[in-house]
Amino acid sequence: MARPTKLASMSLEALVELRDNITEMLSERADALRNQLSRLGRGNTGNGVARGRKGGPLKGRKIAAKYRSKKDPKLTWAGRGATPRWMRDEMKAGKLKKEAFLIQ
Repeated sequence: MARPTKLASMSLEALVELRDNITEMLSERADALRNQLSRLGRGNTGNGVARGRKGGPLKGRKIAAKYRSKKDPKLTWAGRGATPRWMRDEMKAGKLKKEAFLIQ
């Protein structure tokens, strides 16, 4: 197919044919790349991204409490994640710091 130098001067039929040719070439190239990837042993996960482990080896494990509420001793916190509401409320009410809740 002869290619004009400007797309604006091409007819509608020529533009549609060009689009179809490009789509076909891209599809062939994508198939070739998928075949190469599968030969490398990574397989196809659907979105083209190899999946690994989802987190560290300690994820989901229980750890001992590090902080305890002054008002309600049943409320504890291990120190991971966001500061619990009970601790934030007590810190604001009593002008306390996090170290005041440490379990001795």
